[in-house]
Amino acid sequence: MMLEHVLVLSAYLLSIGIYGLITSRNMVRALMCLELILNAVNINFVTFSDLFDSRQLKGNVFSIFVIAIAAAEAAIGLAIVSSIHRNRKSTRINQSNLLNK
Repeated sequence: MMLEHVLVLSAYLLSIGIYGLITSRNMVRALMCLELILNAVNINFVTFSDLFDSRQLKGNVFSIFVIAIAAAEAAIGLAIVSSIHRNRKSTRINQSNLLNK
């Protein structure tokens, strides 16, 4: 694939993720948009690692670390969302102020 195509794909994923994160009112949707943003970053890591120095796998290894951290973030985020849903009966962001009872 050409470099421009991959960068355009990554830019689209990043744009969709940022737009969804800003406009999302649901916590699960916000977590999914955050995952889109992280995947766009991973695509850039792998692409530029292959472009500049294909003998070293620094970008690929860093991308694997980001994927592992994103998986942990998704698991913790979904646990928090399910706990809030159990207590508040809603996953809407504007109704999830934990300081108010």
